Amino acid sequence: MTSTSPLPLAKALDLLPRRFAGPGGIAVVLQDGREVAARAWGYASLERHQPMTRATRLPICSISKQFTCGAMLAEFGAPEALDALLPDLLPALEGPRPLVRQMCHNQSGLRDYWAMTVVEGATAEQVFPETEAVPMVAAIRQGHFAPGTGYSYCNCNFRLLPDLIRKANGRALIDLYHQHIWGPAGMKTATLTSDTRQPEDGVTGYEGTDSTGFFPADNGIFWVGDAGISASLDDMLAYEAWIDATRDDENGIYRRLSAPVAFSDGNPALYSFGLVHETLGGVALTGHGGALRGFRAQRFHAAEARISVVVMFNHEASAHDAALFLMRAALGQAEPAPLPVEPGWESQWLCPETGLIARLEPADTAVKLHFATGPETLYQAAPGVLASDEVRLERRGDRLHMRRLRDNIDTLLVPLAPCETADGAAIAGLYHCAETGSALRLEAQDGAVFALFSGRLGAGRMEPVLAAGPDTWLIRTRRAMDAPAPGDWTLQVRRDATGRVTGLGLGCWLARGLDYVRHD
Repeated sequence: MTSTSPLPLAKALDLLPRRFAGPGGIAVVLQDGREVAARAWGYASLERHQPMTRATRLPICSISKQFTCGAMLAEFGAPEALDALLPDLLPALEGPRPLVRQMCHNQSGLRDYWAMTVVEGATAEQVFPETEAVPMVAAIRQGHFAPGTGYSYCNCNFRLLPDLIRKANGRALIDLYHQHIWGPAGMKTATLTSDTRQPEDGVTGYEGTDSTGFFPADNGIFWVGDAGISASLDDMLAYEAWIDATRDDENGIYRRLSAPVAFSDGNPALYSFGLVHETLGGVALTGHGGALRGFRAQRFHAAEARISVVVMFNHEASAHDAALFLMRAALGQAEPAPLPVEPGWESQWLCPETGLIARLEPADTAVKLHFATGPETLYQAAPGVLASDEVRLERRGDRLHMRRLRDNIDTLLVPLAPCETADGAAIAGLYHCAETGSALRLEAQDGAVFALFSGRLGAGRMEPVLAAGPDTWLIRTRRAMDAPAPGDWTLQVRRDATGRVTGLGLGCWLARGLDYVRHD
């Protein structure tokens, strides 16, 4: 690969509002624990003409997970102190229960409860009160892999921590935040905003794009532990400075959060205690992103270089890409110019381990892999090989070998012949999932097929169902209670000896292995 020249940090900051267009945002870069560049631009509310400032508090969303884990470690010393209390919160779970440590590393194998709200019939805008989460998680009967063997992002891992803490010592999570992190770090205005209907400081989150226009997002969910913290630029600046100040303390919270972890087979894991581990040009980073409809956030810390970057938007441009853009400038790295993509990559495959479709969409210099929660960008690494820092695809005869470091998956994908049209009438009908008690109705109308989920949260919206291959379909959910939505669900049809459809297997990356039996 060739490279362009490194972009000066000041120039990178100037480009943010244009490269990641939207109503407003904030960004800060620290070196050696001190601010070297910061910016607040645009508007916190377009309707009220309210400017975005350094003091405007924005939802940091899932960045909250590391605060939850840090407060837990500071209060109890180790997650094992809570293990004995976990069975009461997962009473229906069959098979081995995860350890609290495995939950903190997203190795529990539990399905994500926000993804499951889709099959439980939720609509994107409905209210999801505090009382809904714990009963919904308590009803979980099966995971989609054995605890400790793999990775799968799961919000309920962290949603259970506040309840475990309260059971252990009667204390509220917000008190631990103040005592163990916000107070010591000097995060003077950070707060817990569990009810997303009431954002702090009158800030508005916006859906839409620069081409479609921006409109206020309508959120009604309640979250705590997995998300919920609101913080300003100055709050996040204080947090990053505190991380640097405690870098040499072996008992420092962030040092403990970011320590290396492994899977049960000994393979290294790339997620620990609410922190993602990745690299940029050979430099190790720890950090996390956050998303709520209308908001995006991302922070990164390069410990060896002592550089931190935080970006937060009140719109849905990629804060992750923006933060990497700034981090690259702060590190003095040039953006690499990828190799041309060789022909023949456009294809689709079935993953036997997860039951999900993997689709490849090539462009001139990159290939988009549609498999997990969102498109992943892969580059030509060698003849017959596509790769990123975490995913490697290699042609092996009529199969495609996939290695996913973060997920601890090493498997051969099976080719799936494309099928643009199929007999929707054959699968139309009512299906029931015994595990969740929810229902799925498939309706075929003049060649179009739609799905309707219903369950404990109501009846959802009609979702399009697209033919993907022989007896294989995709259900696409583009909007859901959490953001981003879980995306594509792979639907695999079961037939009896006569060819009649008797059931379905359903799964998305965050919630796999759901079984539906036909009831009509």
